[in-house]
Amino acid sequence: MNAAVCPAILVAAPASGQGKTTVASALARLHARAGRRVRAFKCGPDFLDPHWLALASGHPVHNLDLWMTGEDDARARLHTAAGEADLIVVEGVMGLFDGEPSAADLAQRFGLPVLAVIDASAMAGTFGALAFGLQHFRPRLPWAGVLANRVASERHAQMLQDALVGEGARTDSPFLGAVMRDTAFSLPERHLGLTVASEVPDALARLDAAADALAATPLGQMDAEALARWSVCFDAPVVPPVPAKALSGKTVAVARDAAFCFIYPANLDVLRALGAELVFFSPLADEPLPLCDAVWLPGGYPELHASTLAASTACRASLSAHVREGRPLWAECGGMMLLFDQLVALDGETHAMWGLLPGTVAMQKRLAALGPQRLTLPAGELRGHTFHYSRCESPLEPVRRTEPARGGASGAGEAMFRSGSVQATYFHAWFASSPAATASLFLPGGTD
Repeated sequence: MNAAVCPAILVAAPASGQGKTTVASALARLHARAGRRVRAFKCGPDFLDPHWLALASGHPVHNLDLWMTGEDDARARLHTAAGEADLIVVEGVMGLFDGEPSAADLAQRFGLPVLAVIDASAMAGTFGALAFGLQHFRPRLPWAGVLANRVASERHAQMLQDALVGEGARTDSPFLGAVMRDTAFSLPERHLGLTVASEVPDALARLDAAADALAATPLGQMDAEALARWSVCFDAPVVPPVPAKALSGKTVAVARDAAFCFIYPANLDVLRALGAELVFFSPLADEPLPLCDAVWLPGGYPELHASTLAASTACRASLSAHVREGRPLWAECGGMMLLFDQLVALDGETHAMWGLLPGTVAMQKRLAALGPQRLTLPAGELRGHTFHYSRCESPLEPVRRTEPARGGASGAGEAMFRSGSVQATYFHAWFASSPAATASLFLPGGTD
């Protein structure tokens, strides 16, 4: 397998909330509209930003994380994308140097030029200082340039450019333009992050407006020849062993709708590679469970749809029958919340849930847990993360717990509960980290 070369850029920022997703999606949309083949990725564990990047690029978006997905997995995905695409766009996570590993770590590992997006709405000369610091904080960081976001006027844009390249400026970072502040392409948010693109009726129109705004900048005016300056050579990956078809002949039913949308596309690929046939159903639409051998209830937003889910009696009855027959049910975060007796909303209203696990889940305003986690099973170690605003109280004793990626410093880990054939936890698993352990989740007694 030969190395593959493709223009690539990592869109980063000094902090969260600067507009990375908007700019990365606008860049992908701009070039996709021009007929170029664009592949987009998201740095770190994230379910929400990839929805926008996928809409913009027209292709599934995978995650890259040197710990959770692993360097070999990231290298393989980037190499494949480079062989198919005219441009690779990687959206960073948090601030450029935040997290272990950080977006900067990923950029250095694979030679991805960094585009720094800075919310310049409340600054002028400091823009140059921020750009200088981001570019030079870490030696030999690949660098593309800096883009000013949420700019107030043309005069403001000129002040920002002068801070970067004018007389007395210390930075040598290319100024790639200024994007004006405009509600036409703002992306709506809620408590876990951006609203899922499929729930925003004018999502594509917002991306087109953002792409139009970006088209007026030096960044947006780069053609294929100009993009070539950011060409990266992606080495051929080590070909991983083909996983055993441990789920051959098995059908796995996956909940998928607005309440259960936290699904890594790569996780579906792993289940198929294990030999499983996948079928999908919507608890929100009260669809009975399809004929299947096992069920996966992924995370999402059951708290936003609690009344509808409480009334989904047909789906609830078929899932209860599935469990009574001893067939496996794996539930993650929001999927687990559905299974408890009750869900208490932020306003104090109590909703009856599906009663397959004893206990109550209560929403709270403060974040309850966040960070990379590992789950050790007899068949192997699954890597993943946790991110939730609710707490559960249950008489069930955990059968095991996850461990934070960097030991006890990040907390005690998440409980994994078992009741009959139901296994549930707040932990979101990255299935490719251990196909064997993944298979065990969907086989009777597989995690014993």
